[in-house]
Amino acid sequence: MDAWVADAVRKIEADYHRSADTHLFKLDAQGFSGVDIYIKDESTHPTGSLKHRLARSLFLYALCNGKIHEGTTVIEASSGSTAVSEAYFARMINVPFVAVMPQNTAQSKIRQIELYGGCCHFVGSAPEMHKVASQLATSVDGYFIDQFTYAERATDWRGNNNIAESIFRQMEHERFPVPRAVVMGAGTGGTSATLGRYILYRGFSTDLVVVDPEYSVFYDSFVSRDMNLKRTCSSRIEGIGRPQVEASFQPDVIDRMIKVPDAASIAAILWLEHLTGRRAGASTGTNLWGVLKIAREMMDAGQEGSIVTLMCDSGQRYLDTYYDPSWVGKHIGDVTPHLEFLHAFVRADVSGT
Repeated sequence: MDAWVADAVRKIEADYHRSADTHLFKLDAQGFSGVDIYIKDESTHPTGSLKHRLARSLFLYALCNGKIHEGTTVIEASSGSTAVSEAYFARMINVPFVAVMPQNTAQSKIRQIELYGGCCHFVGSAPEMHKVASQLATSVDGYFIDQFTYAERATDWRGNNNIAESIFRQMEHERFPVPRAVVMGAGTGGTSATLGRYILYRGFSTDLVVVDPEYSVFYDSFVSRDMNLKRTCSSRIEGIGRPQVEASFQPDVIDRMIKVPDAASIAAILWLEHLTGRRAGASTGTNLWGVLKIAREMMDAGQEGSIVTLMCDSGQRYLDTYYDPSWVGKHIGDVTPHLEFLHAFVRADVSGT
């Protein structure tokens, strides 16, 4: 047995055992008659996002498949959050780390990667990342950890405290313990694959609903069943949406997809902050818009139940982008109509607990 690999696995497992589970909070809002909405706050992980779970799994998968050894340079193609978390684990086991990312990635994420000792290699847009990362790994005799290929297979979807098991365990004592729907965006597709497989494995009467931002091919691929679709531009919602269908995206475990306007995603995080005082990243807004659409459909049909979604990362990373009105006006457009719709949807005298 490679002693260095064994020690690296031990360090990562020790970090896991030092970590607490993330909080599932209920959105207590008047106006949701018979529908309970829950948000799992993944921003409280040590690296600040849902991608902490993925990065841990990817490193363990690579180590236990003999891909990373002492001194191996690890390369990733990432728009930010995954790279932040992977830089954390690379530093933990003392291997070099390089993130290949678009030039317009949030500066706060770049600073975090560098804080953990990683390096950033910039490309013009998301479609270029995968090819450049693969070439870079070859040139330095390193390893391309490739979240978009391995995300769905690196996580044990049957349990072992994955995010799906955690959600259903935390819901056990709620009014509607088995959610009517779990709503999740797709970046790699790994988390949605884990959720969908776990729901089927446990036989839950829960729909997996995947939301998709404007400049992404996942929704169109799901509808057409064409896995070869491509776009030439990047998603404007960091962390989700892809210009091509990734290997980890598993449409057969998804019950429904919803296309969400980017302006609606931004409006939803501003609305969430107004309700709860919590700032979330824009991908959480995409999730929340889908949740509210489903909640409205349930209420119109006279149905009761619960809906669960994720707060994927903190809005503190996006103060100079999604929370800057000038930036939003220039890069996203007018969010006012969507924001007015949300404020009309639920009265303002609410609180999050």
